[in-house]
Amino acid sequence: METPRLILASGSPRRRDLLAGLGLHPDVRPVDIDESPRPGEDATTYVSRLAREKARERAEPGELILAADTVVALDGQLLGKPSDRDDAKRMLRSLSGRGHHVLTGVAVYEPAADRLEVEVVSTAVHFNALSDDEIEWYVDGGEPMDKAGAYGIQGQAAIFIERLEGNYSNVVGLPLPTVYRLLGGASALAELGR
Repeated sequence: METPRLILASGSPRRRDLLAGLGLHPDVRPVDIDESPRPGEDATTYVSRLAREKARERAEPGELILAADTVVALDGQLLGKPSDRDDAKRMLRSLSGRGHHVLTGVAVYEPAADRLEVEVVSTAVHFNALSDDEIEWYVDGGEPMDKAGAYGIQGQAAIFIERLEGNYSNVVGLPLPTVYRLLGGASALAELGR
């Protein structure tokens, strides 16, 4: 049987970089779906649904689709990407001095076999207390604007994070141990990386 072509259903450069570290260089096919939370939808259900929908969008036989969606959850509230600078500042103020969870839904879909697997990974992240000057400095740098919760742990925001409990790559946007397992382990990675 021929190895399917790996497709990453995301335009995230962070996800591409994480996969490259595994020797994988998928075709990139971002999908555009409505990412609005449904009434009463909790963070786990939300990221699971979006990963599933993204994986199935425009999938074709001969492909293996990897999709993910990441959200920050604080006191039951979902924090996606900020809409503007003020929204980023609001999110960072709400995270300041507190713990929150980063959840990523990961889906792997093989259309030829109609096989879909979805898992959700949660990591607890604890922020230091941030001053208004620190928030202003961070937002001025532009880093928070395309990231769930308005921060990137792999960038400048690393200085704000006191500790985390769980998987680091999940906070970046793609929990690699889960991806490894869903793709089928070392032999599958070797095949897909050719």
